[in-house]
Amino acid sequence: MAKGLTKRQESILQFLLDYIQKEGFPPSIREIGKQFHIGSLRGVTVHLDALERKGFIARANTPRSIRITHPAYQPSRRVVMLPLLGQIAAGVPILAQEQVEDLIPVPSEMVRNIEGAFLLRVRGDSMSGEGILPRDLVVVKPQQVANHGDLVAVLLGEEATVKRIHFDTGRVKLVPSNPAYNPIIIEQEDARIIGRIVGLIRDYEGMAF
Repeated sequence: MAKGLTKRQESILQFLLDYIQKEGFPPSIREIGKQFHIGSLRGVTVHLDALERKGFIARANTPRSIRITHPAYQPSRRVVMLPLLGQIAAGVPILAQEQVEDLIPVPSEMVRNIEGAFLLRVRGDSMSGEGILPRDLVVVKPQQVANHGDLVAVLLGEEATVKRIHFDTGRVKLVPSNPAYNPIIIEQEDARIIGRIVGLIRDYEGMAF
């Protein structure tokens, strides 16, 4: 048992570590509650408050903002340089400029040997329910196919957007997570999947990228 933690706190900390390593971003409070059968958001935050007070995590007042801070639980410092290819809309789609704006260091564990991985910048707030906010960078695994419900980057003509993709007979529904936005429904042949979202990077100060 980690020094100073209860068994439940240690289990939650390990879940956070495993989730971040697998997904590239932290779980939501609801996802933590579902994993541990905790019926209320307050029940989860009590444990997160304890982990933060004991110096194992830090949080900001935004979705999916949990960071592991304890030195003993830091991931490897190995990084890879990923190209930042323009911007991607999470609201009203904008022109996808497929050109390298910058090279950004990303923990190698987040990329997990994905060949050709790249970054796109988010604009708009239609995916705020997923914890994806304006100016975030999403890590994209290039692929042209997806499963029902995947979080993907899709080109619509010359424009790009990030949404949950749902398949229906001959059609594709691109589903936002912000109720202020309606799904985008298109013919299946008009949707060009450019990749699946596998990670997220956030700069709270707006200084790094």
